[in-house]
Order: sequence, then structure tokens, then C-alpha cells
Amino acid sequence: MSKILIVEDEESIADLERDYLELSGFQVEIENAGDVGLKRALLEDFDLIILDLMLPKVDGFEICKKVREQRNTPIIMVSAKKDDIDKIRGLGLGADDYMTKPFSPSELVARVKAHLSRYERLIGSNSQDNEMIEIRGLKIDKTARRVYINGEEKAFTTKEFDLLCFLAQNPNHVFTKEELFQKIWDMESIGDIATVTVHIKKIREKIEVNTAKPQYIETIWGVGYRFKV
Repeated sequence: MSKILIVEDEESIADLERDYLELSGFQVEIENAGDVGLKRALLEDFDLIILDLMLPKVDGFEICKKVREQRNTPIIMVSAKKDDIDKIRGLGLGADDYMTKPFSPSELVARVKAHLSRYERLIGSNSQDNEMIEIRGLKIDKTARRVYINGEEKAFTTKEFDLLCFLAQNPNHVFTKEELFQKIWDMESIGDIATVTVHIKKIREKIEVNTAKPQYIETIWGVGYRFKV
């Protein structure tokens, strides 16, 4: 049974989320204060974290940052803030998804299932020999989920790795942002393609010598992105 941590200061919202998730077979823990939620997220083993942004003691941005420094646990941020800058900041800190309140509890459950399913598939490989992708100094260890540039390892979040790996496995194919959102996040894009843009930017900062002239992930203006070989 997957174990989920909800960090949410509005008790009525947290209780509603827990009820729907428990009905779907998940084990759910709730924390209302950011500092306690952060401590539990770092010390205990949760399969997914649902994280509000506006929290007492420690806000959701700081929690996301601290968790990402130590764990690859999927994180879904939820907030009443609708500004793109908040979404971009949250995704940039390593969140896997961002939902704006109010939202349907059934949609939350669907997204939780999608992220858990993908994460479990990715860490469930029992291959004895690591599967590698090597292109011009870029080395992607698919089995160990590690990325190296000219022998130097770079830290990647779960979704950053998924996106890079998918593009590298489909070289010279142009994908729209909507297609990438659907492929990597296992759900239809609902117009929030900033998610893809932010992740591409973060990947380029880690693998490109010059982000203004990328040698790996090329922008096809008006269409999307292509991995060059």
C-alpha cells in the first residue's frame, strides 16, 4: 500500500484529500505545519508528497527544495496561487506537478496514481547490466538513473531525468510541448505547458555548455523540441 504525506494547513482540505485517497486504497498521513511536514518528509519513507505552498513555520517552496536535495519522492504542489511565476518557481525547485485550488479531489487522485505508477516503473528495473545512452560526452545511465557530462555527474530530479531520457531515446524527432507533457506526466495537457518549458530550461543548465546555443536539446520555434544527434 502506497504511503502519502499531505502537508496542508487547511484541515478541511487535508481531510477531504485524505478521504478520497484512502477510498482509493492509499495510506495517508497529514501534517498542518511546514516544519513538522519537512521533518517527516526527510526522515520517513513516503511514496508521494502532496504539498501546499502557504504553510506556517516553513513554506512549501522551502520544503520542496530541502526534500529534493535528499530524495526523489514525487511531489505534487497545490496552491490557491494562480500566477505562472509561482508554478515556474515550484517546478524549478523540483516539484513533479502543480495543481491550482480549487480542484476536483478525483483529479488529485488521478494525478497521484499517474505519478506513483510512473515512479514505480522507473525504479522497478531489475536489469543486471545497466542500460546506457551515450552521445557526445553526455552519458545517461537508465538503470541507475544517473547523468554524466564529460565524466562529471549532474543531479537530476525525477521528471528532469524522465524528460531527458525520453528525448534522447527518440533523437531527431520533434515533439510539441503538449506531447511531452502527456508522455512524461501521464496526463493530458490542460494548457499548462510552462511545466515542460521549465524542465527543459533546467536540463539545459545542467548539460549544455552554452544554453543559448544548445548542442543537445534544440528548440524548434513554433513547434517544440528535438534532441540532436
